[in-house]
Amino acid sequence: MAELAAPLELAPVRLEPLDDRHVEPLRAVCAEDQEIWEIYPANFGGEQFDTALGMMRTMSDWTNFAAVDCATGEVVGMSHYIRPTIYGVIEIGGTYITPRVRGGAFNHAMKKLMIERAFEQGFVKVEFRVDTRNHRSMRAVEKLGAVREGTIRQDIVTWTGYRRDTALYGLLKSEWTG
Repeated sequence: MAELAAPLELAPVRLEPLDDRHVEPLRAVCAEDQEIWEIYPANFGGEQFDTALGMMRTMSDWTNFAAVDCATGEVVGMSHYIRPTIYGVIEIGGTYITPRVRGGAFNHAMKKLMIERAFEQGFVKVEFRVDTRNHRSMRAVEKLGAVREGTIRQDIVTWTGYRRDTALYGLLKSEWTG
């Protein structure tokens, strides 16, 4: 797991292991888009930030990263490796980036770094689990070459009490083109 947690960089992104120095900047960027938290399992956008972050940081099978803009040094989001298995499968998820860097090279570079690190560490499959209401994220995952493998129905109850359906995507090492 230590190798997964090492810093990664590919302009315009630097992924740093999430630690205390990232907390307040992350709180500020998470507050920039209050509406997005309606489709996340936990609310990082307001009063529940500390609870959500505390829960995330205690998950022993999560490797947490702060996403930093290389040009400015500012924290602009987060992403995570989740539940690596003995069968060579790992999820990338819990990703949030502030609206000002969304939809362009930043997200693609961030995912490229994480996918390539996972494959370099011996994983054969990367999974993405996306709320089916989050069409933007599903399109982004598809642009990476991930294949929608199905829908897991009502598998998560979000912080709002909504029972979400989750689109499951998989990307095999043999399919990754970078």
